[in-house]
Amino acid sequence: MQELTQTDIVERLDLLTEVSVALGDGHDDIDIFLDRILRVAKSMTNADGGTLYRPSADGRSLCFHIWLNDTLGICQGGTSGNPIDLPPIPLVDDAGEKNLASVAAYAANFHRSVNIADVYRADVFNFSGMLTFDETFGYRSQSNLTVPMTDHEGELVGVLQLINARDRETGAIRPFSDTDQRFIEALAAQAAVALTNQQLVVQMERLLEALVNLINIGIDEKSPYTGRHCQFVPELTMLLAEAVHETERGPMADFRMTDADRRELWLAGLLHDCGKITTPVHVVDKATKLQTIFDRIHMIDTRFEVLLRDAEIRALRAQCAEGADRAAIAAALAAEQARLRADRDFLRSANVGSEGMSEADQDRVRRIAAYRWTGPDGVECDFLDEDEVRNLTVRFGTLNDDERKIINNHIVVTIRMLESLPWPKHLKNIPEYAGGHHERMDGKGYPRGLVREQMSVQARVMAIADIFEALTARDRPYKKGKTLSESLHILGKFALNGHIDPDLFDIFVRQKVYLKFACKNLDPAQIDAVDEAAIPGYRP
Repeated sequence: MQELTQTDIVERLDLLTEVSVALGDGHDDIDIFLDRILRVAKSMTNADGGTLYRPSADGRSLCFHIWLNDTLGICQGGTSGNPIDLPPIPLVDDAGEKNLASVAAYAANFHRSVNIADVYRADVFNFSGMLTFDETFGYRSQSNLTVPMTDHEGELVGVLQLINARDRETGAIRPFSDTDQRFIEALAAQAAVALTNQQLVVQMERLLEALVNLINIGIDEKSPYTGRHCQFVPELTMLLAEAVHETERGPMADFRMTDADRRELWLAGLLHDCGKITTPVHVVDKATKLQTIFDRIHMIDTRFEVLLRDAEIRALRAQCAEGADRAAIAAALAAEQARLRADRDFLRSANVGSEGMSEADQDRVRRIAAYRWTGPDGVECDFLDEDEVRNLTVRFGTLNDDERKIINNHIVVTIRMLESLPWPKHLKNIPEYAGGHHERMDGKGYPRGLVREQMSVQARVMAIADIFEALTARDRPYKKGKTLSESLHILGKFALNGHIDPDLFDIFVRQKVYLKFACKNLDPAQIDAVDEAAIPGYRP
């Protein structure tokens, strides 16, 4: 057996130290991480080949994850991109008992290393598969070292198996020494803990994303009108951010993102409206101006029926009077009822909301409000109360000033919720990205009144995505989804008046970000021909 020199031991200790430091940085993905472990194990022992197994999801078998062999030029699995077409090794037999025939299964089942000098002389384990392999490829398997990888809780995370240790001077196949075994066991122990840490990080990130989706599910269930928005804004945000990342000229040429930056921005997009979980449903879903828990327009319809009935009763009484001009009375009744029905239809229309109610229409609401009617309590009062007038004269949309403040408060709640979380360093910008999508470049936005220079590029990107999605959304109860040309015209005006970042809007149009999003997510009827030269503030 080859004797290790002091230099060999020092070199191995240095290699073990280096790999320990490398394993501790936690930056590699798992395939790179495992590939490094196996290659270091081969290098330490000068082994000709090696295999790294991972437990299956159900824990009942070992799956080939990486397979290397220098003599045969085999490099499969892991980072190689070459699949391993080998069946998994069962850890239990058909009777449900532990599989003791396979050396890898034995090491996994008993968490014990196995060191065999010559597999052809071993009579304990079933090496029929290895012997068949040798015969097929003209190879000679001899020494075998199999070491389980267990975490701090004793759970199996993998198995390292090395084949044919070679003498560093002669190249002759030799058994794995006790020192080889101890070094590989030390490497396997460190690697198992590091792998567990990496898996915990991945699991925590998955848990975080699941919690984010949980919040969005809650919002979706609370209001189906915001579910699409919560999913589409992050998608559109990433499309625009990637377009900015790829820009090589102009004011945004220096903007670049790493994969970690992308994940941070994606999560911020998913969370950008998380504060809506506290917004009252009747405000979020306010489809008409008079809607609260129910649409009060039906109450007003009832009042019109009372006025129509009262008008008819007065006319009938008048016709019963001696000498009455019944034709004139009937004509007057018809005219009055026609006016009342026209006013009723007008209020029904006004109740739906629009993008700009005229002053004349607002005045007409106030005139109707001054009608007098007698309620079921016998008291005569104005036809519309103060709150009904205030809601029916809302100029834009369906929300009155108080309700708009409630809606706007969702971003305050969003910021408060996100800033209360102990974000790790690589996600620390999420509150700023998500909390800035209602700010304006001119400082007139909310809640903080920031100007362009105080906002990150990511927050400014999300602001454009949020507005464009809202303009094109076709699932809102109070409006129809706008076409591409209409939406871009409005965004162009916003870029000119200081609402959104004009440099980002230029990329949004120039790189056809709007069209990529539209082709995937909009109704075909909304995707009309866009004359980019006609977009305000944009120069093709």
